[in-house]
Amino acid sequence: MSAVAISHPDAAIGEPMRQKLAGFARTLRLNGFKVGLAETRDALSVLAGPPGARAAALKPALRALFCATHSDWERFDEIFDAFWLGRHMRQARTLAGAPGGVQPRARRLGEAGPQGETGLPDRTERRHDGDADTAAEGRGRREGASSAENLATVDMRHVVDPADVARTHALAARLARIMRARLVRREQVRRRGRRLDLRRTIHRNVSHGGTLVELAWRRRKIKPLRLVLLLDASGSMSMYTAFFVRFLHGVVDAFREAEAFVFHTRLAHVSASLRDRDVARAVDKLALMAQGIGGGTRIGESLATFNRWHARRVINSRTAVMIVSDGYDTGEPDRLGEEMRRLRRRCRRIIWLNPLIGWRDYSPAARGMQAALPHIDLFAPAHNLASLAALEPYLARI
Repeated sequence: MSAVAISHPDAAIGEPMRQKLAGFARTLRLNGFKVGLAETRDALSVLAGPPGARAAALKPALRALFCATHSDWERFDEIFDAFWLGRHMRQARTLAGAPGGVQPRARRLGEAGPQGETGLPDRTERRHDGDADTAAEGRGRREGASSAENLATVDMRHVVDPADVARTHALAARLARIMRARLVRREQVRRRGRRLDLRRTIHRNVSHGGTLVELAWRRRKIKPLRLVLLLDASGSMSMYTAFFVRFLHGVVDAFREAEAFVFHTRLAHVSASLRDRDVARAVDKLALMAQGIGGGTRIGESLATFNRWHARRVINSRTAVMIVSDGYDTGEPDRLGEEMRRLRRRCRRIIWLNPLIGWRDYSPAARGMQAALPHIDLFAPAHNLASLAALEPYLARI
């Protein structure tokens, strides 16, 4: 986030302090805080007021503004001290050679951070002087996080080492659990509720001089999001099939409102198999159910089977249908287009994830892909973990 993006009419705050606050907001985001432009603007107002003159007064003011969960409150003081006072900092570190839009932590894969910034910490770590074991452990954690980040951004077709493949599959399942937890915990602003939205309350009452006249409350979303996933397991998708099977297992295991199907020349309902907590056993069951896996692709016929025998049972008004396929269909494009049109009438959103979008110079020129595109709400890449994590903000808006 640049200083221009958080400009404020109050001339009392100089450009260096604006840059400092922008850096602090970025550091909070990198540590899992939900901080956006609205919170940063409010922080500028706090900084321009009396609390901005003393760190002892600034900390509680910014804590009340930026902390939305119990975990945020527990970690805020350490991050504040590290950034503003330089306490407990091991070093200020940026990731060299990280591509744009890559988050330097595996648990926040979908977020993007600005490039070219130096002197701002990507993370904070507590260090006790004289404790060599703790320092070594910290280095190990940092190296582990860097390794996980690299795996998150590598196209799955380039991951060939068995150990890396296993780690990537484990990260895919973990990502599914994280997505489910965040989507379920998200709340909406209401006139009445059981929990006070402190940030929005402060924002609404800035014009009242800080007096709490208008209160904002939060309440959990009433209807959960239902996910229906259809995975293309044909030969042209063989480089990605094992990765997505692991992700499907994580989704079905984590989301109570989820169903999974695998298709190639025919469609197979695999939700019951994927709910087995033993991953290896679940994958073995999946292989038995989806006999013929790795053959050709008949997307239109598979969707026709889904629409006729399964759609009425698994789709409701809060359903997002997620199709994972490269769009290479050996059937008639007209049939695929017609079945996509029928499916679109039933569900809330259709998301088509195509691993080939992550390839250089790719264009959806396949006839099947061209027939499906008019009925798709989101056409997105799915060649690595980072691209899957980027789905979370979109799913949260459904």
